[in-house]
Amino acid sequence: MQAVVVIILVFLLGAYTFSIYNKLVTFKNRVIESWSDVEIQMKRRYDLIPNLVETVKGYASFEKNTLDAVIKARNTAISIKGNIEGKAKAENVLESTLKSLFALSENYPNLKANENFLELQRELTNTENKIQASRRFYNSNVLALNIRLEIFPSNIVGKIFNFKKQNFFKLDEAEQAAKNPVKVSF
Repeated sequence: MQAVVVIILVFLLGAYTFSIYNKLVTFKNRVIESWSDVEIQMKRRYDLIPNLVETVKGYASFEKNTLDAVIKARNTAISIKGNIEGKAKAENVLESTLKSLFALSENYPNLKANENFLELQRELTNTENKIQASRRFYNSNVLALNIRLEIFPSNIVGKIFNFKKQNFFKLDEAEQAAKNPVKVSF
């Protein structure tokens, strides 16, 4: 009789462990999927930037430094793979240079009225909103996984099967803006 009870307890413990393992796998895959959504939206932005720069070149050709900074920031952001903290830093720089680019339009009435520029600006704004939504979704999935990896008993199962906590994708927009306001010089 005791052997049957022990077998049942071992079976229940094994089933519970597998249940926790499957939940951790689900959370891990949600993090991967949501990061993919963030990357898709960032790629869309990367694809829009050259068109925007070319449009601005026609009106503000002597603003070469700003245009070069935007392209350099875009290329740096594209080149970073797999390192979420590095990607976030590159995205901060890119966002800052894009703000400088849009600040230029204030000094060029013809550019500000150009339909291509306005459409690209709308597309970029729309894409920025999608990036923010994707980033929030990613971060909420990271939070769910990280909580699971910290609470008992899933923290034990996570350690046994080598699950790792994930990093949040943080853009320090407000902090960055407060420290380094966008400067445009003419």
